[in-house]
Amino acid sequence: MYSLTIEQSFDSAHFLAGYEGKCGNIHGHRWRVIVEVKSEELREDKQQRGMCVDFAELKKDLKLEVESLDHTFIIEQNTLRERTLTALTEEGFRIIQMEFRPTAENFSRYFYEQMTEKGYCVAAVHVYETPNNCASYRPV
Repeated sequence: MYSLTIEQSFDSAHFLAGYEGKCGNIHGHRWRVIVEVKSEELREDKQQRGMCVDFAELKKDLKLEVESLDHTFIIEQNTLRERTLTALTEEGFRIIQMEFRPTAENFSRYFYEQMTEKGYCVAAVHVYETPNNCASYRPV
């Protein structure tokens, strides 16, 4: 089994609605996203001969995903009052609403699904919300 690992990062603010503690308040992270793809065999076509996938393509695709979240305020849908959301939007803040609570665990699955949809055979995704705290997702 061959594997490739790439890493990107992004900065964003979030909060955990309903959480009693510091993370219930708006705060920010430099999220590190590490994606590992796997392959049983190496490619045989001319351009990618001897590769699992092209590192350049893999890096580009992950970068597009993380850049869409960079310097945004990420919230779970329906966790802010409509007038709060409207006021923040009118002030020009970039707000991303997710269908999930924006935890490292959920982000690891989110990036797994995004990269899988792009056609990669993803072995695992690791998301660090701090240098010492990491959540991982891999299929069973």
